Amino acid sequence: MAKISKKTVLNMYRLPILMSRISRSILTLVAFSFISLSSSFAADTTSSAAAPATTPALDGKGEQLFKENCKACHKVHGESVGPGLSGVSKRHDAKWLHAWVKNSTVVIASGDKAAVALYEKYNKAAMTSFPTFSNEDIDAIIAYVESVPEEKPIVSTPGNEGTTQVAQSGGEYDTIVLTLIVIVLLLVMVAMFVFLTVIKRYLKDKETSLDGEDKELLNQKFDIKAFVSSKGFISIVALIFICVTVRACWVSMQEVAVEQNYAPIQPIAFSHKLHAGDNQINCNYCHTGAYKSKQSNIPSLNICMNCHTYIKEGPKYGKLEIAKLVDAYEKGTPIRWVRVHNLPDLAYFNHSQHTQVAGLECQKCHGPVEEMEVVKQFSNLTMGWCINCHRETAVNSKDNAYYDRLLKVHEESKKKGAMTVEQIGGLDCSKCHY
Repeated sequence: MAKISKKTVLNMYRLPILMSRISRSILTLVAFSFISLSSSFAADTTSSAAAPATTPALDGKGEQLFKENCKACHKVHGESVGPGLSGVSKRHDAKWLHAWVKNSTVVIASGDKAAVALYEKYNKAAMTSFPTFSNEDIDAIIAYVESVPEEKPIVSTPGNEGTTQVAQSGGEYDTIVLTLIVIVLLLVMVAMFVFLTVIKRYLKDKETSLDGEDKELLNQKFDIKAFVSSKGFISIVALIFICVTVRACWVSMQEVAVEQNYAPIQPIAFSHKLHAGDNQINCNYCHTGAYKSKQSNIPSLNICMNCHTYIKEGPKYGKLEIAKLVDAYEKGTPIRWVRVHNLPDLAYFNHSQHTQVAGLECQKCHGPVEEMEVVKQFSNLTMGWCINCHRETAVNSKDNAYYDRLLKVHEESKKKGAMTVEQIGGLDCSKCHY
């Protein structure tokens, strides 16, 4: 390529001044964009800090017993299938509550006025008896429901209008910032175009004093046809094509037999969003094996009819879908539900070990089921996915003496961080492939 002569360089003494002015303009625009972006982040941080802190989940035996046994029919605040439990200790004494929870039918048969009134009010639906509960278990449940605060809607007042407005306008700030960034980039492009145009005009004015090589450099044009047909361009395009093809094949092979997002149509339109989400029915009420056995069983018709003996119409499908359920129950025909999650026979998985021992929530593997109208396979459930979980998940050793010696060995080994499942043999092949 030809080089500009020393004479041309000397004649361009005005260029540094022009470049300095353009640079200052660009820097000013960039600084303005940065200040706007920082202001947006500061506003978002302020709104997050100003938001009221949510009440943390209450831990303990009472909460666990309530979620596993009572939540399907009772809410803490507000009525469901049965009455709301908030304030129950004020409505009834402890002795009455102990007898009622263990066997409500006996209390009703005794002629107790409060028990009979409650039985009549809720369509003579007898409450499930819990004879295995001790008085301490019942007291723990009562203590839990009485300690749960009622969630009140946020009302805008003169004192908090500013905070509410900032929290609601986060999306507007993001839009403004993105718009400013686009404008700044466009201005930079325009400034660079103007800069190059000015240089070209300046050199055109000096064209008479340029030699042949400089004139050739000034008047040269970009030949796109020659560029496209060049060996370098063809080599780059071929390399990109090969890389994209190889990667697509590799990703496709990894997805063989992976049923992620599989959502089959069921014989009855059952909404998990309505049951687990809106009505807050605990997973364990229907899938009774999730906390105590290897498999989380598909619920039987008897479990469904606990509620639908009395509830004959739903908010979304009306009477149609529930009628299918009742008809199958009366005929003694099981519902042929389509299985969604299905591990291969060569893999061993124990639900109770993960839910009870590890303390994992169902959503860890199955995703936000309470938000799904139709349940789908949320995770890919591949071996690599399970291994990564065992590598990253810390062992739940709280109040479990089984892990005391392992924790001691872990601490003596001076390994940083919590003891993970991998460190106690969680990647041993025989754990899952027996």
